[in-house]
Amino acid sequence: MASDPTESFARPRVAAGALFFDVQGRVMMVVPTYKDYLDIPGGYIEHGETPSQAAAREVKEELGITPPIGRLLVVDWAPNPSEGDKQLFVFDGGVLDQEWVDQLVLDSGELAGYEFHDVPSTEKVAIPRLARRIIQGARARREGTTLYLENGEVVESGLTSG
Repeated sequence: MASDPTESFARPRVAAGALFFDVQGRVMMVVPTYKDYLDIPGGYIEHGETPSQAAAREVKEELGITPPIGRLLVVDWAPNPSEGDKQLFVFDGGVLDQEWVDQLVLDSGELAGYEFHDVPSTEKVAIPRLARRIIQGARARREGTTLYLENGEVVESGLTSG
């Protein structure tokens, strides 16, 4: 009996999140109750959902707010030894001024808190590939572009069509 030819196709876990900034330009990091490092608001995409819809849903679930989710900043192909292939979409959440911050209602089952960090300091509070993703997302936001990453690293050359 022939094997299924689709068995060799990648079936990545796909997640989406948002980068939010305060008025000083620091990035929001959430304190998950189930991880030992800081993260960005976001999570896995559900069946039938687009990445931008998932980012908006996760922000509402985790932070209790519904700010407009902006443009795509980065897409990262970041396989994880324990979870397999992963594809991550990071959107621009914009600036959370005091009015938005005052409306935050954290999902206590998922988050123990939040903090704002200077973008370079995320290397000290997040896992390396996430810190790289945040740094490149902030770069894409500044430059008005979208970046393709692999394991948090920009892939700018060597791409061929075919």
